[in-house]
Amino acid sequence: MSARRLAAAVVLTAGFLSISTLARAQGSHPVGHEDSPPVSGEEVFQRACAACHNSQPVAPLQLGPNGPPPGALMARALPPERLKLLTPGAILTSLTNGKMQTQAAALSDVERRAVSEFASGQTFSALEAALENSVCKNPAPKASFTSGPQWSSWGNGVNGTRFQPRNQGKLTAADLPRLKLKWAFGYASVAAARAQPIVAGGRLFAASENREVHALDPKTGCTYWTFTAESGVRAALAVGPYESGEEAAGTAVFFADSKATAYAVDAETGKLIWTHKVDTHPFAGVTGSPVVHDGRLFVPVQGIGEEGTGANNNHQCCTFRGSLTALDVNTGEQLWKTYTIGENKPRARNKAGIQMYGPAGGGIWSSPTVDTKRGVVYVATGNGYADPPQPTTDAVIAMDVKTGAIKWVQQTVPNDNWAMGCQAKNPDNPACPAEMGPDYDFSAAPAIMKMRGGREVIVLPQKSGMAYAMDPDQGGRIVWEYRFGQGSGLGGQWGGTTDGENAYFGVADLLTPTPGGMHAVRLVDGKPVWSVGPQKKLCGEGMGCSAGQGGALTAIPGAVLNGGMDGGLRAYSTKDGSILWLFDTNREFETVNGIRARGASMDGAGPVVVDGMLYVNSGYANLIGSPGNVLLAFGLD
Repeated sequence: MSARRLAAAVVLTAGFLSISTLARAQGSHPVGHEDSPPVSGEEVFQRACAACHNSQPVAPLQLGPNGPPPGALMARALPPERLKLLTPGAILTSLTNGKMQTQAAALSDVERRAVSEFASGQTFSALEAALENSVCKNPAPKASFTSGPQWSSWGNGVNGTRFQPRNQGKLTAADLPRLKLKWAFGYASVAAARAQPIVAGGRLFAASENREVHALDPKTGCTYWTFTAESGVRAALAVGPYESGEEAAGTAVFFADSKATAYAVDAETGKLIWTHKVDTHPFAGVTGSPVVHDGRLFVPVQGIGEEGTGANNNHQCCTFRGSLTALDVNTGEQLWKTYTIGENKPRARNKAGIQMYGPAGGGIWSSPTVDTKRGVVYVATGNGYADPPQPTTDAVIAMDVKTGAIKWVQQTVPNDNWAMGCQAKNPDNPACPAEMGPDYDFSAAPAIMKMRGGREVIVLPQKSGMAYAMDPDQGGRIVWEYRFGQGSGLGGQWGGTTDGENAYFGVADLLTPTPGGMHAVRLVDGKPVWSVGPQKKLCGEGMGCSAGQGGALTAIPGAVLNGGMDGGLRAYSTKDGSILWLFDTNREFETVNGIRARGASMDGAGPVVVDGMLYVNSGYANLIGSPGNVLLAFGLD
């Protein structure tokens, strides 16, 4: 997927941002030694960073129908001009607990701070005062969390269709030309806004990789409360009821972090209810939104990073296995856990004598989908990391809601084992698959879509450029398939949508010559209704700019919404694919919480429509993708 491949391909990735001025950093004084000579950020950069960041220019990636050739994706340092797109906090976090912590281990805290300011061309400033000013002056509403307009999970319901009817969204295609930006909220200390917000009970809940989870006023963006998790949050949140032995029943906000810890926080107060570590593997993390249903919280787990170590002979590749865990919503107690692939076992040793393991992989990158009619929960899995190949990778798996027992599996791309830096064939390197697969995993959640007449099918797009409809009553038998793109090993296909008549898919294809575009197909048989090619890029032709449109889609009556990698928020007519509305997010925004923020690439999370408002995150820092850190709220004039 784009998120993990590019995180491994870029040595410096995004972390914390902060309020900052545009003044060039001159240096910092050690804390408690303000009379000491300041530390020069430029001197630290030249001494510790320049050898990589000032080296030869980054060569453009070789494009083709399947992206770069095997072995082409190697770590690279961002050039100085690219670092200027980040804020000092983003760089500081990378140096302290991100991708660059090993390289920065010999630096003192004050040196890290100074070089962060120098590399970004900005300085740290009074964040605390700005945040205090953004606290809501009026008390939070007493609205019910179970009634009234809402979008309370990733897919707007346990079936994951991402459709918002008029009575909940209070927006249709005819209203879109009257949408205006009402407010913007800056996520502090990040260079990507990945976690899709949700709305329920007169509150908007948003999170980011700076570990903060916020309860905001949906109409103004002011802050009711902020909770700090143990690690960054990349996935959408979910809202549901809980009961406590000490207090009356209430409503909780459920989420999970990048270190695979699940949380329940009281939606009214932001008070922690419980936490539970769902997986202890060092590479385990959560990027798919947990789902709440009937007293259970379903948490998907994937292995960020381990497949990026495949060609590294110092790593015992590979031991991570994807899984789905069911927790009790009241206590966080584990009810069951089901792995997506078989138990890993010792394989060959490499030339250095390091023991290799397998099988591995099968991570779940997306949100689970609960089929209340059939009593199962569906997950879509990623590729394998190590041999032997498994029949449950690149597949949809149906598990029993109560026990986790696997009911059926439908695999669409067999033998897809992939690890970064490996060659097409690897007969003498057991750290790599014997034969590399195309890396065509699923990043979209399976959606239960109902055709006219009542028949239900499971629909989802894949990185292969194919979309599938599967029969849930016949073991996932493929009802129809539709090619919407060429397919690409980089660039997630994060989710389609439906209006009950058609299914809609955006095109990522980030490393092909023609990324971007939108498709509509008849839900009943997968026949094409219309297709629209890539749009003119709003971000120009610089590094990180792409026309890809693989972000999750959202449908409202008469329109399909998509946030593109070029920073464009577009609404397409469901009738013919014509563009009804466009907003360019590629700029800085004045924010209600005083955080310096800008919009940029959009990928992963999709737009959310509730009660006459449209909310979308902008910013997705990767090799393909530009950094940003803003939540935008639109409303009618």
